[in-house]
Amino acid sequence: MSKQIEQLDRVVIRFAGDSGDGMQLTGDRFTQETAAFGNDLSTLPNFPAEIRAPAGTLPGVSSFQLHFADHDIMTPGDAPDVLVAMNPAALKANLADLPRGATVIANTDEFTKRALTKVGYAADPLTDGTLDGFKVSAVPLTSMTVEALKGLDISKKDAERAKNMFALGLLSWMYNRPTEGTTAFLKSKFAKKADILEANLTAFQAGWNFGETTEDFAVSYEIKPARLPAGTYRNITGNLATAYGLIAGSRRSGLPLFLGSYPITPASDILHELSRHKAFGVRTFQAEDEIAGVGAALGAAFGGALGVTTTSGPGMVLKQETVGLAVMTELPLVIVDVQRAGPSTGMPTKTEQTDLLMALHGRNGESPLPVVAPASPADCFATALEAVRIAVTYRTPVIMLSDGYLANGSEPWRLPEVADLPVIEPGFATEPNGPDGAFLPYLRDEETLARPWAVPGTAGLEHRIGGIEKHAETGDISYTPANHDLMVRTRQAKVDAIARDIPELEVDDPGGEARVLVLGWGGTYGSITAGVRRVRRTGRRVAQAHLRHLNPFPANLGEVLGRYDRVVVPEINLGQLALLLRGRFLVDVIGYNKVRGLPFKAEELAGALQEVIDRD
Repeated sequence: MSKQIEQLDRVVIRFAGDSGDGMQLTGDRFTQETAAFGNDLSTLPNFPAEIRAPAGTLPGVSSFQLHFADHDIMTPGDAPDVLVAMNPAALKANLADLPRGATVIANTDEFTKRALTKVGYAADPLTDGTLDGFKVSAVPLTSMTVEALKGLDISKKDAERAKNMFALGLLSWMYNRPTEGTTAFLKSKFAKKADILEANLTAFQAGWNFGETTEDFAVSYEIKPARLPAGTYRNITGNLATAYGLIAGSRRSGLPLFLGSYPITPASDILHELSRHKAFGVRTFQAEDEIAGVGAALGAAFGGALGVTTTSGPGMVLKQETVGLAVMTELPLVIVDVQRAGPSTGMPTKTEQTDLLMALHGRNGESPLPVVAPASPADCFATALEAVRIAVTYRTPVIMLSDGYLANGSEPWRLPEVADLPVIEPGFATEPNGPDGAFLPYLRDEETLARPWAVPGTAGLEHRIGGIEKHAETGDISYTPANHDLMVRTRQAKVDAIARDIPELEVDDPGGEARVLVLGWGGTYGSITAGVRRVRRTGRRVAQAHLRHLNPFPANLGEVLGRYDRVVVPEINLGQLALLLRGRFLVDVIGYNKVRGLPFKAEELAGALQEVIDRD
């Protein structure tokens, strides 16, 4: 008997279970199939910092949220329409996020008295009325998986571990997802483990068949492909896009890429990805600590390579002395800081935007450098490439501020034409530039104020380098007050001059009649855009702008701020950009700040904006 197929324009699904239940893999596979189908999508992985958190506990819950649609979307969704809860902890940890009418698919096998007691349930929430108002589908996922695999030569434990594939098969049927990609993925992943491969394929197919045949699910759903601009697309995470952007910068500059890094959540995947690309001239060095990683990267830059180091907040603190050395030696160095919740160790797997002031001012002395920040997972590619361009062109370290949400989240990315990417010219010094055949390592380019980049070993270009102040032309050690004042001002002027070489800030202000501007930076772009769309649907007028370049600011930023009566700055910190704008432009900006380790919700932002707009 054929079942009814209902058309939807969008849906938000959250898979949740223990950190050992494979929720990240399940969500990722569903995402990859959704991307292949052609939907627009946005994801939010959310998992504990521990490698294996205590099973069945609230701190041990791992979840993966996916929002997909037949139109352009900006966020992983404020609230799930469907929650797949693999145990009582997953249900309790996520129940508050569910709107009334949402669907709950619960693995009843795990709702034992012991498991319920562990998370504080006195009675079974599936039957005591707790879930009144929700659509509850009680499915014994674990036992059904074991039953489906009973003819295979695997242990009961291994059979139970395949329950995530059963759930994936069921959800794939419910939302008419393709299955070929998951089948191919499993065959590749378990190519050398035939028994595990067969178990996962069988469980996946059993989940699909269950959806097809059971009376518990009378309707399946279809979300048509989104109408995206023409091109070739792939699903991409922020960390992967960052790695590709760095490789693109290497290729467009003709410089070999050297990554000196120490593994740290949530930046480690950049190291993992770059280590796979030796064919593109990439060299990766997993150092013994953060200081060694950045020191090696700076040494590579001195030697004529594209030096890169990756880290997160705690590692950024340790790297700052060497970053200051890069400012003094004026060598190109890209530092990728994937921000996470702090201070100290903080919450390693949760997102924040709290490193902006550290990036700008976290070194001793007047130590200016450019700072850029991507707006979305896919935008990490273009922002990493821009960081390389600025670093090489202006002979300066550049900090790229990504964050945990962007790093692990994903969205469709339209592959660019390589010919459209900017050519980056290193312009190595090849001959003496001073009188009588002398080489002056700090004699600057008149336009960029960049000093010559002389690769060690180039005949006639021998020069000193180090952290002590340099003479303004010869590069010799100098303690002269006037020279130090000149060099401090020159280093600042070089960074300030970059404002002439970056785009002016664009403002989205339909009709040009808005009195309120919402200005963001970094990973808040999607939430802000979704919130602005909601506000405009009410008939209210609001303008929006988003900063990629945080130092220097775009040249027209002051003029843009002056156009509006009120400026709202949402940040996942306590107001760091707001502080900078107040001090620089004397604008009494209105901060909207939350530091929960999560992205903003569009609904809450829309409410805050409406309140500001409606003020007398």
